[in-house]
Amino acid sequence: MTGLLLRVALLALLLTPQAATAQDPRQNAPGQFDFYVLSLSWSPSFCAGAAERGSTAAAANAQCGPRPYSFVVHGLWPQYEKGFPEYCQLPAPRLDRAVVSSMLDLMPAPRLIFNEWDRHGTCSGLSPRAYFETVRKARAAVKIPLEYTDLKEPLGVTPGAAAEAFIKANPGLSPSAIVIGCDSKRLTEVRLCLSKDLHFHDCPEIAKRSCSRDQLIMPPMRGS
Repeated sequence: MTGLLLRVALLALLLTPQAATAQDPRQNAPGQFDFYVLSLSWSPSFCAGAAERGSTAAAANAQCGPRPYSFVVHGLWPQYEKGFPEYCQLPAPRLDRAVVSSMLDLMPAPRLIFNEWDRHGTCSGLSPRAYFETVRKARAAVKIPLEYTDLKEPLGVTPGAAAEAFIKANPGLSPSAIVIGCDSKRLTEVRLCLSKDLHFHDCPEIAKRSCSRDQLIMPPMRGS
């Protein structure tokens, strides 16, 4: 009787939606993935949100000082066509402080750099130095639209217009390779899908998650 109940319980588990969604067979194998997502955070929105929450976290303070940051790198994330790996080496290989210091112009918070390496960088199959060199190359492969490079006043945008501005500025980028992120009122980030050799890569499963709000605000850069 106990065996029968166990088999029934196992069958019920297999029929749940969570179990029916099969993981990628390469799940969390370092270097085994299909493409990258480069996440660019609009720093003024991050700082405005942190101020509203009363956040005093070091990550907030690091980029919310007097320096006028615009788009900063949130991360470069290995992806499967469906799903993504994370924390592929436990414990993660340690980061050299020199590597961390070298990335502060793009990722202005040491804690962010450590977290991104532990969660995403370890899945790249690259050494820490090679991974962050790839982050830098990925950022260099994306041109920020001219109208967003020195924003001195709040700018009202739609998600579609923001995506179109990036598409216009980056030949080869399609609507199926870009995601606009938002909170309740602000544009918060732009995510772009890139192949392993850092060319734009269509990612319809990710692109369909783009912000659906009618209107967003881009706060101006600090010090403007």
